[in-house]
Amino acid sequence: MRDLLVQTLVDLRDKSNPMDLARAKTIAEVSTAFVNLAKVQVDYVRVTQQQRGTIFEALPAPGGAGP
Repeated sequence: MRDLLVQTLVDLRDKSNPMDLARAKTIAEVSTAFVNLAKVQVDYVRVTQQQRGTIFEALPAPGGAGP
């Protein structure tokens, strides 16, 4: 996700072909929702004393391959 957000910033700053602001705002909103969901998952794992939660299993593998 970090790479996506960094690329969004790069695209926003590209003066020759800037990203649409509405699209950038949507990316930021979805990213915020994902971070909030991850925080809830971490809290759940902590309270239930599990080793990991299901949200992390849904993340794509490094390199962009699916779960």
